[in-house]
Amino acid sequence: MSAATPSSASGAPLCAPPDFSPRKPKLRLPPLACDCHAHVCGPESRYPYWSGRVYTPPDCVPSAYRRMLGTLGLERAVLVQPSVYWTDNRAMLDAMREGGAAFRGVAVVDDSVSAAEIDRLHAAGVRGLRCNIVDIVEDKGKLPLDMLRRLADKIARHRWHIELLMHCDEFPDMDRAFADFPVHIVLGHLGYMRTDKGLANPGFQALLNLMRAGKAWVKLTGPYRISTSPMPHDDTVPFAHALTEAAPHRVVWGTDWPHVMAKGEMPNDGDLCDLLSAWVPDAALRKRVLVDNPAKLYGF
Repeated sequence: MSAATPSSASGAPLCAPPDFSPRKPKLRLPPLACDCHAHVCGPESRYPYWSGRVYTPPDCVPSAYRRMLGTLGLERAVLVQPSVYWTDNRAMLDAMREGGAAFRGVAVVDDSVSAAEIDRLHAAGVRGLRCNIVDIVEDKGKLPLDMLRRLADKIARHRWHIELLMHCDEFPDMDRAFADFPVHIVLGHLGYMRTDKGLANPGFQALLNLMRAGKAWVKLTGPYRISTSPMPHDDTVPFAHALTEAAPHRVVWGTDWPHVMAKGEMPNDGDLCDLLSAWVPDAALRKRVLVDNPAKLYGF
């Protein structure tokens, strides 16, 4: 997207690899359960990384990702374009093609993207566009609303959404900013706000308002990105409950594989999956989060 200008990434830090031996979770997932947030990276020799990246991942290829899905009992998946590829969606699209009808994608494009390119991406299984507000926008702390509206107008006919990598606490008026937005927005990592800022944080409350109004979705992903405590990240539970109580029809879940730039001990995906028992203890609601909501959002 044109919210930033590519720049040199000399010294972009190397990320630790994921645990390539996921444990089978204790929790049995329902049929057609979906991982709504994951990335594929590499092989770098085939899909070179963008020079302006802020990190360098290890090769985390589709075959390894599909093995993880099989171990956890996930039958559907949504791949999200990682920032290391900028607007080069080839690695993601090829992985989606390999995965077949059970895969969907969220792409990154420049805001000059043509209608024909949007149509091509839709035919390939893309159902949304991603904008990184955290790492690669020029004006930190400001929403590029003009650019986002241009993109929203282009994708509205396909009923796509725009996924924003952003910290909800930095935008306490986001409910007003997106009140009349042409398409739905999606936020990851439970709103991507440190838990020690509390449920009453104005930005988190604004996000809940948007969800109640039917304008926003949230992914239960990446607890290690917001928690101030070690696994099982108990401090994230009240946030997961607040989100599902505010709008149970607007919440999905994902692994965040391969956990790029995760700080501390690398989590095992089986253990992360088992956090659902505390986040969404009711089995009927868990099916909604894992199956029904993803089917609606991503068009399965």
